[in-house]
Amino acid sequence: MSLKIKPKSSRGALAPVAAGTALVLVTYVTPMATLAPTSADLGAGTVARAWILSAMSIGLAGALLAGGLLGDRAGRRRVYIGGLLAVVVGAVACAAAWDPWFLVGARILQGAGGAAVLACGLAILAHSYPPGPERLHSTAVWGASVGGGIAAGSLLAMALDIGTGWRENYIAVACIGALLLVPTLRALPESRSATPCRIDLSGLVLLIVGMVLMVATLTQGRDGVGAPTLVLGLLGFVAFAALWVVERRARHPLVDPELLRHPNFRATTLGALTLGVGMIGMASFLPTVSQTGFGDSLRLASVPPLVWAATSMVAALSVRWLPFPLQGPLLIAALLALTAAGMLAAVSADSTLQLILPMALTGVTTGFLNAILGREAVASVPPDHAAMASGANNTARYLGAACGITLFAVIAANNGTDITDGWKNAVFTASVITLFGAMAIAAQAIFRTRHNARGHGVAPV
Repeated sequence: MSLKIKPKSSRGALAPVAAGTALVLVTYVTPMATLAPTSADLGAGTVARAWILSAMSIGLAGALLAGGLLGDRAGRRRVYIGGLLAVVVGAVACAAAWDPWFLVGARILQGAGGAAVLACGLAILAHSYPPGPERLHSTAVWGASVGGGIAAGSLLAMALDIGTGWRENYIAVACIGALLLVPTLRALPESRSATPCRIDLSGLVLLIVGMVLMVATLTQGRDGVGAPTLVLGLLGFVAFAALWVVERRARHPLVDPELLRHPNFRATTLGALTLGVGMIGMASFLPTVSQTGFGDSLRLASVPPLVWAATSMVAALSVRWLPFPLQGPLLIAALLALTAAGMLAAVSADSTLQLILPMALTGVTTGFLNAILGREAVASVPPDHAAMASGANNTARYLGAACGITLFAVIAANNGTDITDGWKNAVFTASVITLFGAMAIAAQAIFRTRHNARGHGVAPV
């Protein structure tokens, strides 16, 4: 299949980018709904289950910045297609997995491919649609495709609850991804930055090492805080400290330091990180609790995440029809605070059906955040760095998701014999983290407003 197939029109990019983004989220949620049969089939223990859930998040977070930078440099269409191919190959490897750790490796490959799709897809939309109503429409659809992909993943798990109960899902993803390749090649325009940056390999390696050590620390902590946990945590801290030093001195850092001076970019990055740790972590482990804690079937266990995803998709699409703009750090903080309140409502649930209303409420706020965070991240940087901004925002989201998923798996699995009580403790912890993230964003915005009111304006980027 040649990459020389020419796109017909840059305005036809929305449908294939939305479909590709949805497919990444379909395969992202697959182990969340099917962890119980996957673990039984592969003989996965507590540690392996935690890694199966967080593996794709690690691949996404580790490769998003690189995918964005590579897209800016080598061509966003080219990198997007390569990412879609990696998702397909990874799905085939997942379907053929005979060992839990082979599955983990295949999921990391899918994450790396998905990173290219997410980072370059949003940048392609920014290139194809000018600021204004067209850009608002395209980013709203892109945000809705995130929720739509999660909903479709839940529906796929329910429909394919046959055979092994999990391999069929990956086979379906591989087939859908292969079918998307030709129309995607024809529809996407090629674009690249006029002033591309080199990829900071040393910084990228330190970022990946730090993330792996962070997840390993949380997983090891299931047995208490002993010497191995402390050593892993210390090594993770050293890796991130080294990353900070290297990035400050690098000629071409993973994220341009000038971007970090922009308050909206900082707010969207912290907002994405908080959303990943809290809500994505909670939703990821919910089907496992429903099946192993409440004793429900996979189909019933998939209903609350499906409701969450569906309301999220509708909320993201509705952004373009609202008579007032949804933007700014204070709005992000308010939506995160409302998300935390919805999460707390789930703590009192004693059955899967009682989780439907809290998941619907958090779906609305999550949908608004999906639309706002993506648009604000791209809008807060120069056009030449759109892929970098998209990559940074999604890196924060999936770095948070990797930690949040692991946190839920560890807390829920180490609460004696009752996994439901452990999950409720994890929900409470994640809601507090979400609330603190909202407070931090709000405090930054209020401080900046007061600072400007005193006549000390912040220099624009």
